[in-house]
Amino acid sequence: MIVVMKPGADKDHVDHVVKLVREFGLRDHVIYGTDRTVVACIGDKRSVDKGAIENAPMVERIVPILSPYKMASTEVKRERTQVEIGPLQFALGGEKVGIIAGPCAVESREQLLRIADAVKAAGCVGLRGGAFKPRTSPYSFQGMREEGLKLLAEARDRTGLAVVTEVTGLETIDAVVEYADVLQVGARNMQHYPLLESLGKVGKPVMLKRGMSAKLDEWLLAAEYIIDAGNPRVILCERGIRTYEEYVRFTLPLTVVPELRERTHLPVVVDPSHGTGHAHLVPAMSRAAVAAGADGLLIEAHPDPEHAASDGAQSIDPKSLGELVKSLRKVAQAVGREL
Repeated sequence: MIVVMKPGADKDHVDHVVKLVREFGLRDHVIYGTDRTVVACIGDKRSVDKGAIENAPMVERIVPILSPYKMASTEVKRERTQVEIGPLQFALGGEKVGIIAGPCAVESREQLLRIADAVKAAGCVGLRGGAFKPRTSPYSFQGMREEGLKLLAEARDRTGLAVVTEVTGLETIDAVVEYADVLQVGARNMQHYPLLESLGKVGKPVMLKRGMSAKLDEWLLAAEYIIDAGNPRVILCERGIRTYEEYVRFTLPLTVVPELRERTHLPVVVDPSHGTGHAHLVPAMSRAAVAAGADGLLIEAHPDPEHAASDGAQSIDPKSLGELVKSLRKVAQAVGREL
């Protein structure tokens, strides 16, 4: 349930409600909005005297939350959450659409700095790149690990771009937190609950990719783990789901974008590279994602896709990235957004 405070309620009024909520054995989560404040109450509510809370000073009403995900739901927070990323504090979830681009894997200093310069020149706000690479085969390139993180940090210092890179396990959290701006949870780890809970305790944004076979509610409940553990700065990333189709690597269900905007206040980013697996499909699906209401895109770009260590087939080159961003500006403008 949530306790909705009246307009004008001050900190003392909110603190009093929080004290009551805790006395009933519930955990509180205070959400400050533009118009009013709400106190979300988490836990077993069977023994709660709702009247005692409802009669507290400056309490307007108590509202039950029907969705299984409490903190991520628009029932709790109608205003869109904006998550600021990188040195420039770009707000994902605001009026502007943010483009994050870069290679699947950090392969070398020369490769990364070349593409970072191109990503910046194209007008993107973030640089993606895998330092730790979970691969289906144990014999595939696994990334440069901490050396890759250092190169990503160097590229950020050079360009001002926000660094987005994947956390592959509990043991990699500290290293990634030290160098990255946004910690990405890959599709394989969407339901790695100890990892999600640990990321709820870090002070940086988390980009949560949808599991390749996950339902929408399962995905939002995974986000709930992070928020409930204390980190509200969660970004959802649709990266395609596995179906019986074979002409694409995964099926990119863009209907999820407007549906998520109905169900959750969290920013929504789309990955058209993994969502299709083919570079020639990335531009069209990027434009469609922005038209559908996506707050950002996560695009794989490489200075030499033919010789990429991983995911070359779905990576676009710098020239294509620049042309794509120009076309996306027109789409964003057509749907009342900026880029």
